[in-house]
Amino acid sequence: MFTRRQIAAAAAFVIAAGLSLPAAAQSVKPEDLAVPGPLGDVFLGRADAKVTIIEYASLTCSHCQTFHEKAWPVLKQKYIDTGKVRFVLREFPLDPLATAGFMLARCAGNDKYYPVTDLLFEQQKNWAFTDKPLENLTRYAKQAGFTQESFEACLKNQSVYDAVIAVRKRGAETFKVDSTPTFFINGQMHRGALTVEELDKILAPLVGG
Repeated sequence: MFTRRQIAAAAAFVIAAGLSLPAAAQSVKPEDLAVPGPLGDVFLGRADAKVTIIEYASLTCSHCQTFHEKAWPVLKQKYIDTGKVRFVLREFPLDPLATAGFMLARCAGNDKYYPVTDLLFEQQKNWAFTDKPLENLTRYAKQAGFTQESFEACLKNQSVYDAVIAVRKRGAETFKVDSTPTFFINGQMHRGALTVEELDKILAPLVGG
């Protein structure tokens, strides 16, 4: 677990987090990727969609925030909501602060997982890059329905902490994720904050235009 001091100190390092690397010609067996973590995957879209996108991200990663601000709304509207793509966000926290954010998303429940992560990406600069990140994280958690008591209880929940870390560890060790965001699109790895244009180029032939 982590202390209040560790969480606060993490904010000093998150600016450097999430440096993207050139795309790698690496693929992973979809059946291996399909194995969820201890708490299961929370997915959006049709379960039987032709294309599955799995994103490994950190809530304190500026490149992840860029993707979720600029490309995510189009991806969701054009491909996920239309049933062409099944999307999974998996936890790859780069620091204790991001770990705390993902723990809160998990404690909120599956129906609130994406609303919480969307909120934390949207407001990233207002909690992750501040002098009092934990205090500001508490404020946004309360917007998502947490009380002070449930907020503190969540961050003390060892099983939730272990589950988030297990997803990160398997991503790094089994799938060679070493930067965020990293996407697997039908098993093919793509590193970095993909743009709408890049997504269209990748997805169009897979979904049939």
